[in-house]
Amino acid sequence: MTYAAITGWGSAMPQSVLSNEDLSTFLDTNDEWITTRTGMKERRISHVTATEMATLAARRALACAGLDPADVELIVYGSCSNDEIVPNSASGVQTSLGAKRAASMDINTACTSFLYSLSTATAMIRTGVVRNAVVIGVELISPYMDWSNRNVAVLFGDGCAAVVVQASNKQEGILGEQLGCLADVRHTLRVRGMGVAYANLGVTYGNTSWDFDGQEIFRHAVQGMTQASQAVMAKCGVTAADIDLVVPHQANLRIIEAVVTRAGLPMDKVMLTVQRYGNMSAATVPVALTEALEQGRVKPGALILMPAFGGGLTVCSHLVRWGERVEPLGRYDGDLPKPTRSALDMVNDMRARKAASSERSEPGLRDARLT
Repeated sequence: MTYAAITGWGSAMPQSVLSNEDLSTFLDTNDEWITTRTGMKERRISHVTATEMATLAARRALACAGLDPADVELIVYGSCSNDEIVPNSASGVQTSLGAKRAASMDINTACTSFLYSLSTATAMIRTGVVRNAVVIGVELISPYMDWSNRNVAVLFGDGCAAVVVQASNKQEGILGEQLGCLADVRHTLRVRGMGVAYANLGVTYGNTSWDFDGQEIFRHAVQGMTQASQAVMAKCGVTAADIDLVVPHQANLRIIEAVVTRAGLPMDKVMLTVQRYGNMSAATVPVALTEALEQGRVKPGALILMPAFGGGLTVCSHLVRWGERVEPLGRYDGDLPKPTRSALDMVNDMRARKAASSERSEPGLRDARLT
């Protein structure tokens, strides 16, 4: 039987940090309010495009795997904040890498996009369509954030990471996954202003408003991630005691704690990045996985549980068996260009641009035909 082992990993994090104190300069909030409700202290704001972050993360993952970009057969780009819709973002990464042999596709299931992309790449490797793939989780959320809405503005940040998966005859990579969608509550998380439903209504990109029912999202996220985790463990014949590390979606510390407790796992087995990066949507799981490897928390043969939820409301949980190698075969030394402005300056610029055009955009946000 063919498996799809994770053989390379790499991240590309923006350098500019937006702290809770920075947010308090234009929102009615403070560090204590944000920390006690979310566990977040800071998040990153990118000065480069999502494609630039994705390309760097992919280069680092390929170097780690010892795979030449020219030999890449598939690129799967998981995100809900693409630079463009047409052409797809994966093709932009393909061009930047020089991966001329690759097929390229985008997958958007919001915060679960990386894990759904990993499932897609794994299935294509198992069925012999390709022998390797680069799987990317990336978000550039700051440009379309509603910075006047405290309920969402304190939560999200930008970031990216990628992995390489390759065909293997060893039982490595995804052992099982549980995918689902709680579509009847999809309305609890909606970004108004993105998509063709708003075409010809005077809506300009960046002038978004967010529907965000925090209590309902919390409840369904905890239930969905817990049930998916229990289901995938039962499917694979393992118990909580067999899990070596949990790498969850980093939406909120209280959500993570609730899911882990209900799944019968101790918090000391959980990889946390939420305090430093906030919710990076599709990027949270691959960034946390990359940092867990860099910190020596992933051991050879480790059994890793990766639960997540996202808009839709999509839910999933993946059980991954790690291989023998936990050190990179090579390194890519390039980096993102240094930012010339602080995170707060960049956010204030976004706020000013939105304020300048909000009057002509606001009516169209509510006029769109949505279901």
